[in-house]
Amino acid sequence: MLLGKFLFCIHFGLVFHVVICFKDSVDVPRFEDSLNNLTVSLGREAVFTCVVNDLGSYRVAWLRVDTQTILTIATHVITKNHRIAVNHSDRRVWFLHVHDVRQSDRGWYMCQLNTDPMKSQTAYLDVVVPPDILDYPTSSDQVAREGANVSLRCAAHGVPTPHVVWRKEAGDLLPAANFSDTLNRSVSGAVLHMTKVSRLHMGAYLCIASNGVPPSVSKRVMLVVHFPPIMTIQNQLVGAKEGDSVHLDCHSEAFPRSINYWTINDQIISQSDKRFVITAIEKGYEVDMRLKIKRVARSTFGTYSCISKNSLGDTDGTIKLYSLSGKFDEMMDNEIGEFDETPDVSELEALKRSGANALYNSLPLAAVAILVLL
Repeated sequence: MLLGKFLFCIHFGLVFHVVICFKDSVDVPRFEDSLNNLTVSLGREAVFTCVVNDLGSYRVAWLRVDTQTILTIATHVITKNHRIAVNHSDRRVWFLHVHDVRQSDRGWYMCQLNTDPMKSQTAYLDVVVPPDILDYPTSSDQVAREGANVSLRCAAHGVPTPHVVWRKEAGDLLPAANFSDTLNRSVSGAVLHMTKVSRLHMGAYLCIASNGVPPSVSKRVMLVVHFPPIMTIQNQLVGAKEGDSVHLDCHSEAFPRSINYWTINDQIISQSDKRFVITAIEKGYEVDMRLKIKRVARSTFGTYSCISKNSLGDTDGTIKLYSLSGKFDEMMDNEIGEFDETPDVSELEALKRSGANALYNSLPLAAVAILVLL
């Protein structure tokens, strides 16, 4: 009979004026507290609490206001929604449970008493959705030629609408203008624009979406920048003595990764050549090339070249290894000694005589006769 009363009224659209006429108590029930609004994350449980004093023989019903649907009457679940449940504590505190909350559950709910006139309370259920990054509209890993313009996109959804920022994973400064922090390490917005990218822009970028509903989410996008090799050499002229051990160093930058090797006087140096030790230390797109000459000999003097090649081009650098032999030093010392030596008296006299003879031989016969008479 009770169920029939509720269903009869819903047929005529009088959801909010449901009245049950059978009253066994003189006391009129009243609500003790207001019905509180709820904010629940997607997939969690929402629990409305309705506190009624002096309920007596009256009944409590829960209704969905938006769709004019009766959910429960007393302890009976009327709706066919299996996620709805009802229970109470001493017929005073009544609970409406909405399990595994979905976005469609968002809306107004009513706790109603079948008094005359009807009494009710309403509250709103807000369903929030943690952020999620959509794979299809969001950029995947990118490959660009140095000097090109690149845009990275990040598409995120959730309730409320997520806020999106871009950061470089390594913490480097971002090459953009619309920074969202004072340290220039993050950029707001779904799109990160980069103009004329260089090798310095290469690395992993993080798209981070948050809307106040935990957890925040991120996606990692790798930017690879291709460029031909360049070579840097600090010392292009190196001197050594025979028997010395010498290191020759070159610094190469290239991407894709380059093929690196050494030559001596235009001859490729093999890894098996026992005169040398070849090493290369790679760090990202940088390579430190080192050639160790174990023991300098006449055959190891000459012009060395460090060469780097990839699919975009090649480059090289040259280092001249020259001799600082002991014989060369001795010759230089001897020349300096001869220049500083002071002649003795006998040598000075010999110079004077040779000078006088030269002068005598150059005079005319008349002058010589006068000298003789004198």
